[in-house]
Amino acid sequence: MTPLVLPCLLLLWCWLAYGLLPLRWQNSHLAGPDASLQRACEAASRGRWEPAARLFEEAGQDWERRTLYAQRLGDVSAGGHDRWLKAWEEARPGNPDAALVAGCAGVAYAWKLRGGARAHRTSRSQFEDFHRELRASRDDIERASALRPDDPSPLVAEIWRARGLGYSHEEMHALWSRVTALAPHHFEAHSGALRYWTAKWHGSRQLVREFAEKAAAGAPPGSLLAVLPMMAWYENHLDKLSAADFLDREVRALVDAAVADVALADPDHPRLPEARHLLGYFLFRQGRYRAAREQFRHVDGFTEALPWRYAHVASLHYRAVRTKTGRKALMDRRMR
Repeated sequence: MTPLVLPCLLLLWCWLAYGLLPLRWQNSHLAGPDASLQRACEAASRGRWEPAARLFEEAGQDWERRTLYAQRLGDVSAGGHDRWLKAWEEARPGNPDAALVAGCAGVAYAWKLRGGARAHRTSRSQFEDFHRELRASRDDIERASALRPDDPSPLVAEIWRARGLGYSHEEMHALWSRVTALAPHHFEAHSGALRYWTAKWHGSRQLVREFAEKAAAGAPPGSLLAVLPMMAWYENHLDKLSAADFLDREVRALVDAAVADVALADPDHPRLPEARHLLGYFLFRQGRYRAAREQFRHVDGFTEALPWRYAHVASLHYRAVRTKTGRKALMDRRMR
């Protein structure tokens, strides 16, 4: 048997049995397939900025896509690969795309220094570094906003600063008014603001629920904002989730609304993969395995999304859920 035969047989078996990729093929940097973004990130990590520049040129005024690109490329820069970004800014002074990535990189670096642990497990030194870098990122964010005032993406980065620096409710409301004036149904803006309003940050269980319900009620079908109430419920119950909680009639209604919204969304919506991950997880917890598998099939191979990013080892959590989903869905099919 040649060296390539066994991997190919494994791939074929996974697709035939579960309709899912082999478990070891996971990308922890993206939520779903985006070949152009993946190539730009890989090129940036090797010091080349030109693919990133082309990426933004192609995105045009697709604000949701610009935000996603800036965040993921900002992550590359924050991870210690920043020469490409400096070279880009030197080659094209005053470029709004490079400025946006720089602003997002500063915010990403701050959160990297803080770490993902809860406050009581985060050291004073970590918090000091975190707040220092968040304050330092303000200039880059304001510069990006000034270079392209119609783009809400710098303000979305500001939402992450608001959460980390503890903006007052009045300050957050003012920032939110600026965001929604530019992009009233921006999914990532809503997702970031929702976390600000959680009880573990600067809101409460009631405030985050009200924020999510209001956003979903006023959104057009297919905007993905119907996912927000489900996300708010998850944030409110994260510390004491039980199997029975997911089977509650109210939760099932939230999931059904999200299923309908995802089905109506543009297949190319850049945030659709993130919605599919969370929706697939809820469907799995409700025992709706075939429906869950259909969501996971669109995003299989990627883990940068809720709920996996809350796990200590995201790929292991995803792997356990996805494997059981595939197995149960196969059993359901055989029993029919």
